[in-house]
Amino acid sequence: MTTGCSRAWTRIGSLLPGRADLAETRRDPRRDLLAGLTVAIVALPLALGFGVSSGLGAAAGLATAVVAGALAAVFGGSNLQVSGPTGAMTVVLVPIVGAYGPTGVLTVGLMAGVMLVALAALRAGRYMQYVPAPVVEGFTLGIACVIGLQQIPNALGVPAPDGDRVLVVAWRAVEAFATSPNWTAPAFAAGVAVVMLAGARWRPTVPFSLLAVVAATVIAQVAGLDAAKPIGDLPSGLPAPSLSFLHLGSLGSLLAPAVAVAALAALESLLSASVADGMTVGHRHDPDRELFGQGLANIAAPLFGGVPATGAIARTAVNVRTGAGSRLAALTHAAILAVIVFAAAPLVSRIPLAALAGVLLATAVRMVETGSLRAMAKATRSDALILVLTAAATLALDLVYAVIIGLAAAGALALRAVARQARFDQVPLDRGDHSAEEHALLAEHIVAYRIDGPLFFAAAHRFLLELTGVADVRVVILRMSRVSTMDATGALLLKDAVEKLHRRGIAVMTSGIRPGQRQVLDSVGALDLLRLDGREYAGTPEAIRAARDHLEMAGVLPAVPAQRPRTASPKTADVSEEPVR
Repeated sequence: MTTGCSRAWTRIGSLLPGRADLAETRRDPRRDLLAGLTVAIVALPLALGFGVSSGLGAAAGLATAVVAGALAAVFGGSNLQVSGPTGAMTVVLVPIVGAYGPTGVLTVGLMAGVMLVALAALRAGRYMQYVPAPVVEGFTLGIACVIGLQQIPNALGVPAPDGDRVLVVAWRAVEAFATSPNWTAPAFAAGVAVVMLAGARWRPTVPFSLLAVVAATVIAQVAGLDAAKPIGDLPSGLPAPSLSFLHLGSLGSLLAPAVAVAALAALESLLSASVADGMTVGHRHDPDRELFGQGLANIAAPLFGGVPATGAIARTAVNVRTGAGSRLAALTHAAILAVIVFAAAPLVSRIPLAALAGVLLATAVRMVETGSLRAMAKATRSDALILVLTAAATLALDLVYAVIIGLAAAGALALRAVARQARFDQVPLDRGDHSAEEHALLAEHIVAYRIDGPLFFAAAHRFLLELTGVADVRVVILRMSRVSTMDATGALLLKDAVEKLHRRGIAVMTSGIRPGQRQVLDSVGALDLLRLDGREYAGTPEAIRAARDHLEMAGVLPAVPAQRPRTASPKTADVSEEPVR
């Protein structure tokens, strides 16, 4: 009991910040503070925009950026990660808002946070490495398309139409605009997006998103443009923490959305942390600590009215590029946003919604890495198919289903590729010390096959169809030293094929069965069938001699002279088969 408690405490301690984290913040605090300021300037319009897009309002986006950003910075597993509301999470939240309302989103965020902490305790972070690159690229492409389509109503200055399918909602918004067009809002959205995209190419370190939003706000106020609808009133500060939104009776119905949010938060956060590692030298994130930090962030954010959060790839990249070296930068970003919430809420509330739509449209465009897409499309047909399938599923269904579909397709194509590598070939009998006449007689009655590669469910059927269709011989020798792996399906199908051959009067012998294969064969009752008179053979020469003895006893071959040694009874199939000549 004491040992179990000690291990649990050690595990919990490994997920908490340590002295090394504090020491990192003291190395170059000036550089981290400057990086945090830059990230905050970039994050402000994004936090507002994603809050509005989620359906909970700009205040929810700011609360998420402050609370979740601070907690994830302190408890997360990456020194460089910046967390907050993201476009990918917004895509998941919109249908939840439509089905359960704002309180449903807050409850889902809290439940997802608990799930992320549980995943951290189970050390699930390491499994992120098994997500194939085409799935990630397709997922990102699909998210970019969804984010762009979500901005159509605000970019056109029309009320958001009803519906939970982004393509349908965007089309209805275009129809409403065509009925009564007003080009003020599209001009603001297009202007902000163009400034951001052009500015990023010209001066990547300059926060053109904030400059464009400020310019759009000033123009809207000075010109008195009614069509440039502002965000609306924002509270001057964060609300007091509360659990009033939580309704225990609805937890069961919200379980599936919470699983979707937790899965997305884990996937996007670990992906973002991996991107940060790739942009630096010497920085490596702890995936389990990252899940733990994101879990705490998502538990706390709903208490202050915030939406679920994840690691944000774009803001993390800005953080790295501006010289951040420790958690102090991400923590500074959250602190500056908190100051803005408390001190500049009236000014922020005047930002036109169309300007924020332009920010998110530009963000969606910048999410698409054309170089990576071309590389995936040119790599293999399977990679291209997985990418397109994942992107289409993201656009047509939702993000979690898209990832599941992408992983399933990747797994199926990988199994097909592995199965195609397996081979089942007939090989000539070694002549050994037989005369030419005797060797020809043996070859007439004995056939040998070599199995190369895996004998598992995806490949076994083809092999064993060939095996059961063998010509009219008396003995079949299976050379199995090159079988790389075998599962229960392969063993069962092999057993079935051997039984069919036995019913035809054909004896089956094996050579080179490995210990792991023997265990699988024995578990399904196939090993005894492969032992003629209770014997198995370490190599093919022994199996051939035993086959000749069997044919002699059956009267098919003449008896060997007295000087020829009879076959021993080797029981050691642990030894690998001799090399193929």
